[in-house]
Amino acid sequence: MNISINHLPKEENMQTERNHSPKESKMKTVLSFVVALLLVSAPVAFGQSNIKGKVINKSTVTKSANVAIGKGAKANMGSIKIKGSVINKSTVTKSANVAIGKDATANMGSITLDKSNVKGKVINNSTVTKSANVAIGKGATANMGSITLDKSNVKGAVINKSTVTKSANVATANMGSITAGKSNIKGKVINKSTVTKSANVAIGKDATANMGSITLDKSNIKGKVINNSTVTKSANVAIGKGATANMGSITLDKANVKGAIINKSTVTKSANVAIGKGAEANMGSIVVE
Repeated sequence: MNISINHLPKEENMQTERNHSPKESKMKTVLSFVVALLLVSAPVAFGQSNIKGKVINKSTVTKSANVAIGKGAKANMGSIKIKGSVINKSTVTKSANVAIGKDATANMGSITLDKSNVKGKVINNSTVTKSANVAIGKGATANMGSITLDKSNVKGAVINKSTVTKSANVATANMGSITAGKSNIKGKVINKSTVTKSANVAIGKDATANMGSITLDKSNIKGKVINNSTVTKSANVAIGKGATANMGSITLDKANVKGAIINKSTVTKSANVAIGKGAEANMGSIVVE
């Protein structure tokens, strides 16, 4: 098991040297930019780990950049087996998280579980403000203030209480949402995210943009599914053939739910747009397929 935690250093007053040539000044500027791009902000990485106990992330990231470039570039990799609660309380402010390359993945203020077993609650209480989360490339995925489950088993509630303000999320994009694919959840699925003055954009064939929504695909849920998200002055856009845009909605596709499905989302002065052949846009809706 490898756990790497890099805390953001405290701000220091940097004094510039007065006696240097214009060429040296230019080189210094370039080096400073590269260093800024390579800053990695308090990540916790798990690779095929067995953990008995809580996993709690309370990191604070301010004015930073986290960048992964290359084919298959990802922020989180590996299989996780967790016996205990998974809690994310990260705060991200004026920062950029970028993944570039085929199948690139960028996660900001999010929880992502892939082929994982969790015995306990999964809670995301992150706050993202004036930040950008971008994944570029074929099959790219960007998650901001979201919970994403893929082929995972959770025995406990899945709760998203993230707050996203004046931020942008670009790729097959999830903002302030809960997405479960081929997963089993024994407990409530609750989304209480708040999205304000933000943009969530997905571009490409079969692109999907979820904002303040719950999406369940081929999943089994034993418990209530409740969406109580609030979306204000924001835009959710999916562009491409077969594109889908969900805002303040609950979408079920070949999913089994033993419990009530309740959508109490509030959408104000916002736009939800799907463009392309066969495109679909859902706002303040419950869709069952």
